[in-house]
Amino acid sequence: MSTAMVDPESREARTEAVRALEAEFGELLTRIRRLIAENAERVSPGMLPGAYKVFTTIVRRESITLSCLAESLTADKGQVSRTVRELEELGLVTRTPDPADGRSSLLSPTPEGIERLAAAREPHDSALLDSLQEWSVEDIRHLARLLHSLTTGENP
Repeated sequence: MSTAMVDPESREARTEAVRALEAEFGELLTRIRRLIAENAERVSPGMLPGAYKVFTTIVRRESITLSCLAESLTADKGQVSRTVRELEELGLVTRTPDPADGRSSLLSPTPEGIERLAAAREPHDSALLDSLQEWSVEDIRHLARLLHSLTTGENP
């Protein structure tokens, strides 16, 4: 049935719209996976996308315990621990004693890690800025709010 003949608020129209959104998300995810792989390679040749995700999570959180990191990534603590050791060996991450719990350590990005991540992201940062050049700042902020609502399950 043509969308022109369907009540724009009907279940059929909503289902069609959600399927179109799902297809666009699929395309976006493919593009993001490619971007993550490229960024990982720029941070450190041979770095896998999973290690990049661990690293960027540490950078975003600034200081995080291994347990919290594994939980936030919904990943196996042993695997995350091995990845963190690799990141330490690359000079991207450092451990310091956790003042709140002497048995654990806080993971933080090193200045070199932050610098290498910024350099790796720069080509795509400008590509995204270029893609959104014709969008108003308010439209960009509105999209960010809608995506946040979708991610958290909140009503926009």
